[in-house]
Amino acid sequence: MRFLIDEQLPTALARYLDSAGHEASHVTDVGLGGGADVAIWARAEAEAAVIVTKDADFPTMRAVREAGPPIVWIRMGNTRKAPLLALFERVLPAIVAALEAGEAVVEVSD
Repeated sequence: MRFLIDEQLPTALARYLDSAGHEASHVTDVGLGGGADVAIWARAEAEAAVIVTKDADFPTMRAVREAGPPIVWIRMGNTRKAPLLALFERVLPAIVAALEAGEAVVEVSD
């Protein structure tokens, strides 16, 4: 599975997903640091990538459109990198299963 990690999440999340056998890029890796949501959306669509974000704008965009990239919406407050990566280690199989089942938006909370 391919993931595009939004700016408010650490680049370490992309590295973790790579090490877990997925393809992942952070928006700063692909020249979209500080980019508009529509540019990130378009990149994810073009690459058939899942957007991983803490930004509520992406789930809202997905809710009003019939098509678009799937969204993994991280619903947790500010946190350090280690707890975030530990959360992903626990929930990644469920995230992948939900995405493979066709879920448009997968919410993840601590």
